[in-house]
Amino acid sequence: MRSRPIKGQDQQRFGDDPLAVRDTDHYKAEYVTGFVDKWDELIDWKRRYESEGRFFIDQLKERGVREVLDVATGTGFHSVRLVEEGFETVSADGSPEMLAKAFSNGQSYGGHILRVVQADWRWLNRDVHGTYDAIICLGNSFTHLFSERDRRKALAEFYAMLKHDGVLIIDQRNYDALLDGKYGNKHTYYYCGEEVSAEPEHVDEGLARFVYRFPDASTYHLNMFPLRKNYMRRLLREVGFQQVDTYGDFQETYQGDEPDFFIHIAEKAYLREGGDPAERYSAAVRTARDYYNSSDADTFYHSVWGGTDIHIGLYESADGDIAEASRRTVERMAAKPGIGPDTRVIDIGSGYGGSARYLARTYGCRVTCLNLSEVENERNRRANQEAGLDHLIEVVDGSFEDIPFQDNAFDVAWSQDALLHSGDRPRVLEEVARVLRAGGHFVFTDPMAADGAPQKELRPILERLHLDTMGTPGFYDRETARLGMSKVGFDDLSEQLPRHYGRVLEVTEARGAELAGKISEAYLTRMKTGLRNWVRGGESGSLAWGILHYRA
Repeated sequence: MRSRPIKGQDQQRFGDDPLAVRDTDHYKAEYVTGFVDKWDELIDWKRRYESEGRFFIDQLKERGVREVLDVATGTGFHSVRLVEEGFETVSADGSPEMLAKAFSNGQSYGGHILRVVQADWRWLNRDVHGTYDAIICLGNSFTHLFSERDRRKALAEFYAMLKHDGVLIIDQRNYDALLDGKYGNKHTYYYCGEEVSAEPEHVDEGLARFVYRFPDASTYHLNMFPLRKNYMRRLLREVGFQQVDTYGDFQETYQGDEPDFFIHIAEKAYLREGGDPAERYSAAVRTARDYYNSSDADTFYHSVWGGTDIHIGLYESADGDIAEASRRTVERMAAKPGIGPDTRVIDIGSGYGGSARYLARTYGCRVTCLNLSEVENERNRRANQEAGLDHLIEVVDGSFEDIPFQDNAFDVAWSQDALLHSGDRPRVLEEVARVLRAGGHFVFTDPMAADGAPQKELRPILERLHLDTMGTPGFYDRETARLGMSKVGFDDLSEQLPRHYGRVLEVTEARGAELAGKISEAYLTRMKTGLRNWVRGGESGSLAWGILHYRA
């Protein structure tokens, strides 16, 4: 007679109200022996090996890593891979059942003897000794920490156990998609077992309860905290990590609701003053820098936009002059913050410096131009000298994700159509808030997605920009409010966006023969395709643009 399969709920202890179980320490009652024994069915080592390839191995070897601490060993998949690749590996986990299974798996897969340590992340330095080149925390494990205090304590422990130039690699499920109603787990990565299902049973901002169903009809549950991507990135920075790059399913660029998992790579290495600022640029900023430094891009923007302003203009007619329309945008923005001779302005993403020269010439104020393209910055400096304004304008090579100025340094933060190039806009806004004095003004424009715009409508534009998301008016309202800024107003000028890009397209096509001798055909083809995408997106209502004004 065949016995009834043991159900997970017969072993796991969640009490009368499973949705009320939101405690960090409860994971010990969730990873019971029966669940641990089946965990490898969920992972499917062979399929997982194929899906992630050498991503983590290459990330570690590129950084010269030798010693690795695997703090979320689980049943040992990554620890075994690390040992096989020659890394000196210590395998830690809070669950003794998981460690026992990992040790057994190490012997089964290649005869490896894993160095296992039972440890609680919150007291990691107590249980594990030494420092490491890298710490990995994989398998959506960090999501078991339910309190802000526990998360910060664990990250502080990780940080302390890394060497001065160490790296933390930590992953999480795409809870943004889950919380925002876009969940579509493909089981392509991580949970690769085809015969096992892992589906959300309950989701709110404080709990994601998943049910795991196995072929023998047994079921198990996990209660996890749904970490949002940008929240996790902010925690990593606040603990002290200097640079955080985020990948979606092992890809540097991705569409925001598509990945099953996010992987954060957090660098501890501290760049001292005088170092090359480009060393700590994010992936998105590096991509934008390489693009705007290219000969094709410089020639195109300097020729078609006139080399002064490279932002969206305000048109009085469909065939209006691009340079004149662009200047109208500057004039309308400049009238908002009350600029005078004593005003200190920072222009982030200043391009060729046309706005800075207008502000300095018109108001006599001092302007600091911060821009990532050294090519554009050199043109900016020459133009300032020729205009006799270099005594009022300073041009600095740098990224708006790490503004190289002290707190409260400026009265006005200004930006035109630059913030979309950041892969970490919350970080940019934090930096703006930091360098603005109390009562200072933040005035900017940015090509945005309309609130609620379908992701599929944005995909051609995002792929062209090598980005995963765009800002929205609602996003900027929420993030500035979080930072203590008050909204002064939003001039919604979205109809100008398709008009502007359409006008640029017309000029590009009309001057085709002239530009062909100066700019590569491949670049012009891509540019015209991109311009058409902007026009379609604007005309469909999927995009938004205008002048946003906030006060610190």
